[in-house]
Amino acid sequence: MDINELNRNNSTQSSILAQNANNAELIYKRKFKLRWILAISCLPLFGIYAAFGIAPQTLTGTIQTAAVIEEIALPVVYNLNPDAPSTEVAAQIFWYKDHVRRDDTLNSMLFRLNIRNHNAVEYIRNNELASEIAKALIPGRQVEAETDVNGNLIKLEYQLNANQFITVTQTSAGYETNKLVHQLEIRPILKSAKIKSSLFGATDDANIPDHIAIQLADIFESDIDFHTDLRHGDHFNVIYEGSYDQGELLKTGDVLAAEFVNDGKTYHAIGYRDGNHQMHYYTPEGQSLHKSFLRSPLEFTRVSSSFNLGRFHPVLQRFRAHKGVDMAAPTGTRVKASGDAVVDFLGQKGGYGNVIVLKHTNGISTVYGHLSRFAVALRRGDKVVQGEIIGFVGMTGVATGPHLHYEFLLNGQHRDPMKVSLPKANPIDARNKAEFDSVSNQLTAQLRLLGASNIAALE
Repeated sequence: MDINELNRNNSTQSSILAQNANNAELIYKRKFKLRWILAISCLPLFGIYAAFGIAPQTLTGTIQTAAVIEEIALPVVYNLNPDAPSTEVAAQIFWYKDHVRRDDTLNSMLFRLNIRNHNAVEYIRNNELASEIAKALIPGRQVEAETDVNGNLIKLEYQLNANQFITVTQTSAGYETNKLVHQLEIRPILKSAKIKSSLFGATDDANIPDHIAIQLADIFESDIDFHTDLRHGDHFNVIYEGSYDQGELLKTGDVLAAEFVNDGKTYHAIGYRDGNHQMHYYTPEGQSLHKSFLRSPLEFTRVSSSFNLGRFHPVLQRFRAHKGVDMAAPTGTRVKASGDAVVDFLGQKGGYGNVIVLKHTNGISTVYGHLSRFAVALRRGDKVVQGEIIGFVGMTGVATGPHLHYEFLLNGQHRDPMKVSLPKANPIDARNKAEFDSVSNQLTAQLRLLGASNIAALE
């Protein structure tokens, strides 16, 4: 080996030793840093251990425990069956509240109320007073029951009418029945609705009873023709009476006030009861909305043939004056007297079929033709009042379908019933004007608030 090769080997070994030394130093530094990190991270654990180790009043022995027993008195009920011993039993009472359904029988209703004891069912079925329940199962009527865990009846209460209830109560001598009258709380109900297709459709959407819709049509019928004048987007606000029993609505009454917007024009009505408790409707200023004659003798219908002196008759196939209006309606629809009158004719007359002619004051007569039948006990010469039922829609005589033919004559001359001017009744009596103004101001303010909230809701 020459000198140069020896020097190269020494140089290589020296570099390897230096590299190993550097690597060892790096590993030592890393281990040193890791030890410090572990030491620092363990400091909280040492603190916690020290805290537990030096915590004052630390119990290191076994903790003694003791059971505490407290007696609680349970409610008890006595067995009210006179044939059974008088023993005390734990009471579990259940209350049920429901309404009569369309297909209910007495048995199905009692079963739904968890009334299982046979003697209670037989008592309700056979007792003279309690048996009225089975005879008055009208859908929607309210019924409540109280039973024990075995289905034994304790108390039953059934709504006979708007404010009269019949109760069956368990006593020590058996069951007893009583009739009770609840004092109902009358509060106003405020509703708004928008016309999309019809008045009834709008009231259904707003959960307003049908009889309120009929009242609205009667109130505004002299200003709005509900057969042809309603427009999509018309709306109304109405305030009507609600009778409540313990917070539950049992029935609705008369319209108290209303506001109807038809084709951009607003109409108002304020209700006011006279000395006989009869409701009449006026403008907020006290002008009567009542007409001496109804525009239509039917509650709701459609005009199938208008007043036309040159109409082509669909049956006779020739031109013949149509001196009234035909109002299409199902057979049996009630026909009302359009005003106070005396029955001038009642019977059959040619193409009119069954017809009634009423004679009013001031030279006015009205004719009602094609009737299926007349009101029971109605005779020629009888006096009738506006709105009284005088007959029923039919298709007797010359008719292509069920409808009412209605004519309006003034001094023997025919007038279009849908366009003739109808005189209004007298305004509010001067003696009642101050009281009416007070009622009107209050109801008008409520309608204004109702209208404002309705507009805000629509926006």
